[in-house]
Amino acid sequence: MVNTEHPSVESVRAALAEHGLEPEITWYEVATPTAAAAAEAIGTTVGAIANSLVFTLDGEPILVMTSGAHRVDTEWLGERLGGTIERASKDTVKDATGQTIGGVAPVGHPSPIRTFVDVALRQYEVLWAAAGHAHTVFPLSYAELVRITNGTEVEVASQG
Repeated sequence: MVNTEHPSVESVRAALAEHGLEPEITWYEVATPTAAAAAEAIGTTVGAIANSLVFTLDGEPILVMTSGAHRVDTEWLGERLGGTIERASKDTVKDATGQTIGGVAPVGHPSPIRTFVDVALRQYEVLWAAAGHAHTVFPLSYAELVRITNGTEVEVASQG
């Protein structure tokens, strides 16, 4: 039996409800910490997985919601955002989100995080994001993702 109670998941559920969303949060027996694992468990394409990746932009945590089919080009994106992007440490991820790598949700953090949303996610009718724990996912639309994160829509890598 899967334990379906966890403080991080409850924080995500509450944050979603504050935005008028009450999606079903699915728990899996096995962790789905990567886009490929999540896509396989859900039965969808890897591109429809909305990865929550925490970086630092000139030392400040940022959240980049990217398609599981994309890699964030930190040098390219940093130039567009006017700073230097680096991968956040696991401690920075935990401090900024209250969640651990592999289960970071787009919402439910201790305080707002500047968020960027990969425009490549627009092509999917249904996106799947982690719900605060590596064993969880929930569905939402691209428009909902942008709205609940107050995210800035961006390309995360050069298209050329």
